[in-house]
Amino acid sequence: MEKLAQIKTAGFILKPDTPEIKPIYEKIKAQFEAKGLRVILSDHSAKMIGIEGVTFDKMCEEADFLVSLGGDGTLLSLVRRSYGYHKPVVGINAGNLGFLADITIEDVDNFLEQLFAGEYRIDTRMMIEGCIKTKEGKVQTFFAFNDVVITRPVVSKMAKINASIDGEWFNTYKGDGLIISTPTGSTAYSLSAGGPMMYPLTQAFILTPVLAHSLSNQRPLVVPADFTIELSSPEEKVIAVIDGQDNYEMHEGDMLTIRGAAEGAKLLHRKERNYFSVLREKLSWGDEH
Repeated sequence: MEKLAQIKTAGFILKPDTPEIKPIYEKIKAQFEAKGLRVILSDHSAKMIGIEGVTFDKMCEEADFLVSLGGDGTLLSLVRRSYGYHKPVVGINAGNLGFLADITIEDVDNFLEQLFAGEYRIDTRMMIEGCIKTKEGKVQTFFAFNDVVITRPVVSKMAKINASIDGEWFNTYKGDGLIISTPTGSTAYSLSAGGPMMYPLTQAFILTPVLAHSLSNQRPLVVPADFTIELSSPEEKVIAVIDGQDNYEMHEGDMLTIRGAAEGAKLLHRKERNYFSVLREKLSWGDEH
């Protein structure tokens, strides 16, 4: 099981547009420093709370692990932005328990004790590597942690999406859009659209149609992560949304290619953290016996 090479420096980012998070950060920073950890803060977060920080790249280079203080969205952004540095990321949740950011503010001291005792694990989560090639030959590459969504540009239009796997056409989706999700993203937009939940360490894509305009039975489809998925549209314009954060316009003749990235993202968790317990709490499953 992978472990940190050393535990000396933690790099932090904070939930954006929440300057009121400053006292929480200062308390957690003091807890980290009391254990002998150096804490560095990304300059964008530092500016928000009126202190000095370091550039995001410098933070990623110098930190042994990265910390998001906020919710799942804050952690998602950190994972994507820091992906090239391949540093483990841990989420401290400043609100309700999240699927990803699962350390509570009250549990920080306990987490640090476990960290130095080696009582933690580093999970490797599948990432999506994608590129959009325009009919003029321009290529835009990206990485996604949760999902890639192709959707209609305006409410009055329907999206039409041609889908191929390993070069062979298999379906044309008509409706509000199509979600291509990782197992980590299976509990996000895909779930609300009727997709299945998948254990997050699984290596697979989930293709979930959004409000399909079809009399045929358009069901979610799960395919192995070593397949290459190609998506295009004969429509004048559709929108590709990456992890709900970046948007790209696609026009007729453009091709979106998706494959599993060669390296996954690293999430740092408490050793006893149980995915099914999180599901049970978040989704209010069953009665306690």
